[in-house]
Amino acid sequence: MSPSDPPTATEPLKPDTPEVSQPQTSGKGGAANSAKPQDAATPAEPKKLSGLELKKQAKAEKAARRAQAIQERQGGAAGSLPASSGQGQKAEGQKGAKGQLKRAGSTSGNAQNIPIRGGVQRAAAAPEVPKEEDKTVEFFRHLYKTRTTSIAGAGKEVHPAVLALGLQMSNYTICGSCARLVATLQAFKKVIESYTTPPGNTLTRHLTSHVLSPNIEYLSSCRPLSISMGNAIRWLKLEISKVDIDIPEAEAKKGLCEAIDIFIRERVTFADQVIAQSTADKIKDGDVILTYAKSSIVQKALVKAHEDGKRFKVIIIDSRPLFEGKHLAAALVGLGIDVKYCLINGLAHNIQDATKVLLGAHAMMSNGRLFSRIGTALVAMEANEADKPVLVLCETIKFTERVALDSIVHNEIAPADELVIPGGPLEKWKDVKKLQLCNPMYDVTPAEFIHMIVTESGSVPPTSVPVLHRLGNESQ
Repeated sequence: MSPSDPPTATEPLKPDTPEVSQPQTSGKGGAANSAKPQDAATPAEPKKLSGLELKKQAKAEKAARRAQAIQERQGGAAGSLPASSGQGQKAEGQKGAKGQLKRAGSTSGNAQNIPIRGGVQRAAAAPEVPKEEDKTVEFFRHLYKTRTTSIAGAGKEVHPAVLALGLQMSNYTICGSCARLVATLQAFKKVIESYTTPPGNTLTRHLTSHVLSPNIEYLSSCRPLSISMGNAIRWLKLEISKVDIDIPEAEAKKGLCEAIDIFIRERVTFADQVIAQSTADKIKDGDVILTYAKSSIVQKALVKAHEDGKRFKVIIIDSRPLFEGKHLAAALVGLGIDVKYCLINGLAHNIQDATKVLLGAHAMMSNGRLFSRIGTALVAMEANEADKPVLVLCETIKFTERVALDSIVHNEIAPADELVIPGGPLEKWKDVKKLQLCNPMYDVTPAEFIHMIVTESGSVPPTSVPVLHRLGNESQ
């Protein structure tokens, strides 16, 4: 090959040869060189990054996203930091992300939980409502219970007669222990008369749990049940459990209604007549009878003594908030009985003129203590100090196996607003800080201040209460 001959395809081209981009079709090298123009037309491949550089790039992108989230929380323009494959742009992204994190004071990976100091304009806090002061007396907190004063919220199982009775008990229209007992049994009598046993059930099992229980719960929400009411309800449940399942429903309901009438007649009506007659026999001409508040059985005894022709005077001691003694005074004055009425602050003066003290009872405890309207214990202690006999008139249905040492464990707390007189000094007592009112309904009189308990079973000392209670339960 001479020096003047053109280069063949087997000779390599020089790097600075300008003809590498033009196709060659002559000679044997045409086919071999035809691929070079196609490769030259394709874009250049990006530079491959090492593993360390890829890790730095991902870290920069993550930092950029974190900084963007912080900017969005700050309420500013959410400017995104673009990720670049170049080393200079990666460095800028890392620097910018670190700067954003440093300005935001963030060290956590969770952007939503990052505390930002001074970076977020906090929403105006809602004005705090002053907390209402707790007016509950701590010593009696376990006795406080909200009373139901309307039929709103009562279950559909509650009978209309029971709804009416609950409201009457709540507002003291029916107040006495025996009065509430009789009214409750009469209401349950209507419940039984309107009852129909569902298919697949028996009266013995269904009536007590599905009908009586909701009505009892409603009554107890209006006002706590008295001891006598509890005794009567237990008796009624026992009578229902004794009903033979083979007896037709109409006959079973008739038998229960007759049993309720007999119970009221024997344990309340006849018992009151016997107690009233026995007490009237103990009243002599010229006696001055002192009594406290209003007891239906004491009123019947005084009326019976007056009908028997006895001439005596009555001193009625009364107290707030119910002023029950006013009703007793009005009833006795209407019969022509000489009556003196005063509040409990005049007890020490008037107890000197009395010859006998007659007291009613809410319940008699097994340890011989009297559970009655608050203030009764004060009257009994004043009478004992003045050496005046104290007689308690109580039906055996009010006896209980419970033992009471004080009036704190078991009692009834009435609403404190009942003590407030319109226009009086306590009218705005709830606005006075650290002022609490407590309105308990009952107190406990020790047995040593009671001389005799007059019952339908006879006149007995306080120590005989558990015996009479056991005999009364055995008769049932």
